[in-house]
Amino acid sequence: MKSTKLEIIHFLEKHFPPSLEKCEIEEVVEKGATLLWRVSGADIRPGGTISGPTMMTLADFALYVAILGEIGIVGLAVTTNMHINFLRKPTGGTDLRGVCKLMKVGKALIVGEVWIYSVDSDEPVAHVTGTYSIPPQKS
Repeated sequence: MKSTKLEIIHFLEKHFPPSLEKCEIEEVVEKGATLLWRVSGADIRPGGTISGPTMMTLADFALYVAILGEIGIVGLAVTTNMHINFLRKPTGGTDLRGVCKLMKVGKALIVGEVWIYSVDSDEPVAHVTGTYSIPPQKS
């Protein structure tokens, strides 16, 4: 059973409120989601760029939101693998947008990708692929 953007937000507000402190769910679509990360000084590393862990967090969260949108609220869906390619330096101090597309939705594993952009550019700053494990559903 699929979940709406509003249902996902209510679930996160109740069970994981810190996840929404810096991140806004812009849209949840079939097999996808788009999120906005509000960059702050804590996200900037020496050299004036946005840190890798910030981009990985955005990607992981975008995958999780897209999965909840596709299969419903499954709190124990967990990351089993993530890989990131840093493509270019993001604009320091500029918010990031993560655009997620689920590539394979299986019963036990879901594979997706996230393209990360500085909101002031059409060129991606990173590409992330990830796999989530879905707990067995009780009959």
